[in-house]
Amino acid sequence: MPRLIIDNQKIEVPEGTKVIDAAEQLGIMIPRFCYHSALGAVGACRLCAVKFLEGPVQGIEMSCMTDARDDMVVSTDDPEARAFRRFIIECLMMNHPHDCPVCDEGGHCLLQDETVSGGHDIRRYKGKKRTFRDQYIGPFVQHEMNRCIHCYLCVRFYQEFTGYRDLAAYQIGYRVYYGRFEPGQLESPFSGNLIDICPTGVFTDKPARYRGRRWNMERSPSVCIHCSLGCNTVANARYREMLRQEARLSESVNGHFICDRGRFGFGYANLPDRPRRAEIGKNEASWTEAVRALANRLTISDGASEMKKTAVLGSARSSLETQAALAILAGSAGWPMPAYFADPHQSSVCRTVVRRLDEGLAVSMKEIERADWILAVGADPINEAPMLALAMRQAVRNGGKAGVIDPRPVFLPFDFTHLPIPREQMEFCLNHLIHSGIARQEADDAGEAVAGFYAQLPEEAEFEEAVREGISTLAEGLKQSEHPVLICGTDIVPLSTPDLAADHAHLLNRIKNTCGLFYILPGADAFGAAMLEASAESAFEDLLKAIEDGEITALMVVENDLIGAYPNRKRLETALDRLELLIVLDYLSTPTVDRADFFLPTTTVFETGSCFINQEGRLQYAEQVHAVGAPIRQLRGRSHPPREHRDEVPGGDPRPAWRAVADLVRALDLDEIRLYTSGPESWLTGSKGPFRFFQEKIYPPREGRILPAESEVAPFKSSIKKEAKKPEAGTLDILFVDRTFGAEALSALSEPIRRAEPAAAAFIHPKDASELGLSDGDSAILRFEEGDLEIPVALNNDMARGLLVIPRKPDLEWQTAGARFPRIARNRIAGVRKETE
Repeated sequence: MPRLIIDNQKIEVPEGTKVIDAAEQLGIMIPRFCYHSALGAVGACRLCAVKFLEGPVQGIEMSCMTDARDDMVVSTDDPEARAFRRFIIECLMMNHPHDCPVCDEGGHCLLQDETVSGGHDIRRYKGKKRTFRDQYIGPFVQHEMNRCIHCYLCVRFYQEFTGYRDLAAYQIGYRVYYGRFEPGQLESPFSGNLIDICPTGVFTDKPARYRGRRWNMERSPSVCIHCSLGCNTVANARYREMLRQEARLSESVNGHFICDRGRFGFGYANLPDRPRRAEIGKNEASWTEAVRALANRLTISDGASEMKKTAVLGSARSSLETQAALAILAGSAGWPMPAYFADPHQSSVCRTVVRRLDEGLAVSMKEIERADWILAVGADPINEAPMLALAMRQAVRNGGKAGVIDPRPVFLPFDFTHLPIPREQMEFCLNHLIHSGIARQEADDAGEAVAGFYAQLPEEAEFEEAVREGISTLAEGLKQSEHPVLICGTDIVPLSTPDLAADHAHLLNRIKNTCGLFYILPGADAFGAAMLEASAESAFEDLLKAIEDGEITALMVVENDLIGAYPNRKRLETALDRLELLIVLDYLSTPTVDRADFFLPTTTVFETGSCFINQEGRLQYAEQVHAVGAPIRQLRGRSHPPREHRDEVPGGDPRPAWRAVADLVRALDLDEIRLYTSGPESWLTGSKGPFRFFQEKIYPPREGRILPAESEVAPFKSSIKKEAKKPEAGTLDILFVDRTFGAEALSALSEPIRRAEPAAAAFIHPKDASELGLSDGDSAILRFEEGDLEIPVALNNDMARGLLVIPRKPDLEWQTAGARFPRIARNRIAGVRKETE
């Protein structure tokens, strides 16, 4: 390891470390514009110049381009180095508009910092400044090209790191222009990172434009809850209003960046129609009145200790504290244990995930970046978990191979092998691929259990030529790999697929001594919800059946839009009509809230410190960002806030959902739920709740995985399908799926996201469309028993035959299909020709 001296301080660093990084380890920040640790060095800005006094390199050199070597003596403060950097800054400022007072970057601008620290204060150049016209590049990012210093960070991030090409460098010399070939929305779902990565004000946060300087903001570390990855963020609020989110460095989770859904999807917290008052029926009430009245209604008769038989439905978007409090409530009251997934398919597959994932298999996104072979089964990363796609891209950039087994038209920003297999054949294809990528002798050498499992895998299979070639390519890559990773989705896969993926991961682990397993789950805390459901063997389907049979007369729904999530709306609404009492706790205005007999408003993740477990079993803490209350500018429009003293905060009634549950428990005289907290260290107590297992496993929480060293489920027990199931003739299968923008419940309420989301369309293979008489852009009318669904069709060759893929958008009446995975006869599909001009 090289040993060198920087500013009279000795340091030893790993081979290949740049001098700029070695200095940073000593706490010495060498000025830079173009250097970023995630992107590497190009030496474009020339600002990181230092003086090499002794050693193999001498003189002025760029510290970002020079590897640390033995016997180097480096000075960052040498007069010659300082003069060089001062000259570079003066050159960069020659054409700058000096518009700091109206620039949103002002106050946290690297160009400001380096200009001041470099000693540049007077512009000596008297010539005309070069100017550019700004572009419209979408609803997320504001473009101000005149502020550019040509560091190339934006294009390097956009093209090299994320893999999109519509933002590029044009022209030459000091006329270089960073933009699109024509005005329009940036294609990359990671475009918001340009805001963080740009060292000047060329790219700024458009939704937060002119809303405040960084020093005006309340800033706290938070966690994104728009998918199961749990990316780390910094949340910014002002006057009780969320204004912006920034990426927060997490080496294990999201690295330096976040996706646009996570960055701009917080608008639900600021909605003017967000419910902020408790309600009894449709009448507003104080919090105390509502809780007391609810406790009385839950009691069968005055003075009696017996209570109504009540079902409880939690949510995968609720915090761990809320999920645990519901378990305490149900256990204390003698109710059935809570369910947390309205969708029975999600419930089943997520419970399988928490049973099978252990410390030996789980991998982080950082570990995925180091994989040399990745296979995703039933997963569409760019739509379901965008940052996962970015991690996969880095693996491919490093020489890895990637493949996807999925019937949908999957797009990823890198070269990969797509096997568009029908849903019923995905497991068969996975089995055949793994068998083809492993030699029989390798399986035999790995032990009897491995050999026995391997022997069940199909050696031969009938697939189309393109699929056979894809399987051959991926199998050859698997044979050569040393660090394989399996990714398993949970949205569209058959119920047995997560089990099968775990067994294959164990198989590869035994043969290659390493194999990672990475699941995608349907919510920010789906892992915690599944742990609680699995420990109690509870499921909403059982509770719904009990409601239909009259065994349960009251239902409590906590932070879950049950009506918007359950696949069969007609059945659900019929069951809800049988209830005597519907209790809803939420921070959104939903159809479920509209039906509530009692409503209690809850706080968002930004108003309450909360714990979440991401899909790899990693426990993380999101700190409170701002106080509870309506945003000040909603009180009097855009005029001055009210000039009056009040003893309460307007809109300040909402409470954390776990605290609302604790208040109800107290009012029912059942138990005492307390939350003890000290920063991220927090734990719930409840003496009567069946909380001991969860308490011992989870609390007090720590940053890191909470997985067991080994799963309690023995591997290699999956049922191997020897034959691929054929699609039913004369029908089309329908998949209702996630989308990057517009399908996730929270971010779909954000105004910038709504402007960015594409129009809803049903993807269909051109051959199927031709048989139905449909052309690209025509509307298809799907005639179900419970109603019609009309949607435009988009033709795509890169998908399975016999399939319609429809986005599960909240404003699309997808539940008219009446099932999670419906099948429709072709003669029940009518076409409406697209109007032509």
